[in-house]
Amino acid sequence: MAIKETELIKLFFRTKPVRMLVTLKKGPKYATQVSKEIDCTYSHTIKLLDEFEELNLVTFKKQGRIKIINLTEDGEDLAHSVEGTLMKLSRIREKNKEE
Repeated sequence: MAIKETELIKLFFRTKPVRMLVTLKKGPKYATQVSKEIDCTYSHTIKLLDEFEELNLVTFKKQGRIKIINLTEDGEDLAHSVEGTLMKLSRIREKNKEE
């Protein structure tokens, strides 16, 4: 039985926060962009971002009416680790498919 990548994510992580970290790793964004990219409600996105801020994973920079979200150094490290873990799990899945 083949396990899809999204099932691997659900198995090891909560999907939305993982997708949010990986999305923010691609560069600064604002909350509406993030919520659209990860297919999440705006209010849930804000709640997760507040949790990330408490963990010092993101910072907010106000530009006019928009708050730009950036990963901190710790956030970058965690996003890189998460992305590496997902790639490793994907390779394991592919290897098991071949056997």
